[in-house]
Amino acid sequence: MIAFENVTKKYANNQVAVNAINLEIKKGEFFVIIGPSGCGKTTLLKMINRLIALSEGTIRINGNRISDYNIHELRWNIGYVLQQIALFPHMTIAENIAVVPEMKKWSASQIQQRVQDLLDMVGLEPDIYSKRKPKELSGGEQQRVGVVRALAADPEIILMDEPFSALDPISRTKLQDDLLELQRAIQKTIVFVSHDMQEALKLGDRICVMKEGEIVQIGTPQDLIHHPVNDFVQQFIGIKDYPGNVFTIQQVIEPLEEGQHLHALKYSVTTNDSLPTILQQLAQHECVGVKNETDIIGIITRQSMLQFLAAERGDTNG
Repeated sequence: MIAFENVTKKYANNQVAVNAINLEIKKGEFFVIIGPSGCGKTTLLKMINRLIALSEGTIRINGNRISDYNIHELRWNIGYVLQQIALFPHMTIAENIAVVPEMKKWSASQIQQRVQDLLDMVGLEPDIYSKRKPKELSGGEQQRVGVVRALAADPEIILMDEPFSALDPISRTKLQDDLLELQRAIQKTIVFVSHDMQEALKLGDRICVMKEGEIVQIGTPQDLIHHPVNDFVQQFIGIKDYPGNVFTIQQVIEPLEEGQHLHALKYSVTTNDSLPTILQQLAQHECVGVKNETDIIGIITRQSMLQFLAAERGDTNG
């Protein structure tokens, strides 16, 4: 889908921001790029839609070099979500969402239907929100509009540059959950930059850890937790000692909520399963049931597992 071939970015003072990067992002993948400040992760992201020009190498989308695309058409077909969402303040929410579809000459009826569908998709009542201005929305609501604006023209690729980092923890967690649910429905290729390892472990199908303009490791959340390639990755994840030695399922199990339908829990683990087994299930499913010999006695969520892993490390990488 997106391929980097020996991609390097140098600035005028010969400072290397990204050095000889080779990687491939798969179609429909949620790919997270993470690393300390100044490691080159945002530069890597912005080269995909040519907001930053590469110095050496090639980036391809669906086999074609990005330099071969008309730059406007390239950007129209790549959604982009920033930390500072930058909605047009004088436009209504519907008008903000409609910007790219109008540029692509969609009909008025198509645009109206698309706005309604997208607002519904993120839980914003179209009859209420479509006529509002950005200043009338909370930060979390504005960020939801920013996400659906990026989806408005149905692009194959969505680039997200630390989109939730300015939000309060409750809004941030809710939007992460909403984004995972949205991705299950739309199956876009998402490239997501973050500085927060807990966020990366929660969202990413695969995670790319960067340092000083180079890739240190690419892998699934389980790969990084259980098989860090060096001390930098291990310390960045924050798990100093493998938590499987001290893990018991009671540390992460949550009670069943009143009225919860047990039949809805299609995926489950047992009280005897190991931490790697549970992590493997949570990498694929937001929530799993916990069975004893005969019954489901509770649930484990990604959030409860992340809280356990954060407690094991003794601090946070905020």
